[in-house]
Amino acid sequence: MPQVEADEHSPAQLQQIREAIRKKYAAVAVSAEGKFQYRTGKDGAEALGYDPAVLRDFSPELLNAFCGVGNPFALGEILPGSVVLDIGSGAGFDLLVASRLAGPNGRVYGIDLTAEMIARARENLAATDAANVSLTQVDSEAIPYADAMFDVVISNGVINLSPRKSELFKEIRRVLKAGGRLQFADIVSETEIPKKLVGSLEAWSQ
Repeated sequence: MPQVEADEHSPAQLQQIREAIRKKYAAVAVSAEGKFQYRTGKDGAEALGYDPAVLRDFSPELLNAFCGVGNPFALGEILPGSVVLDIGSGAGFDLLVASRLAGPNGRVYGIDLTAEMIARARENLAATDAANVSLTQVDSEAIPYADAMFDVVISNGVINLSPRKSELFKEIRRVLKAGGRLQFADIVSETEIPKKLVGSLEAWSQ
């Protein structure tokens, strides 16, 4: 794939990138173990400062699929009654955390590019008492919700996967209420990316 500037991919390139991401995360839906160069699963969540008391209540299946790169909940409080959107909700780990923080009067929505992740999240959430969560599969950066709908938008290691980040940030701004917050974690490289990785499908799906 040729090197291009951010958000300037052709429709064919966008399709290739999204298919590479779907393929990678279909496998992660089963287990994240050995698929990343950082700690995942329960060990990864503990290292990122998630509340151990919360983790004790999570099933092994949910913990094994955790591949977050940070803790978006450390950036601001999710108040009871909040309406929350999780971009790239994966197997449902952060969805369940947000569900408990928002409480029965709140609502949590998750969107993900990968059908297998949506299916896995539904299985994981069905085994809990989280009645305030909804899930939707998406095919692009377009967020399928109304303007000014959310108090908080969270994301964990997913915005970097988007080949159209400018469009995604515009969508996030659109769906946030006035005074709403974006709380996200992602990986930023402090060194120049090797030329062999620039524009590669493998690099996009990391």
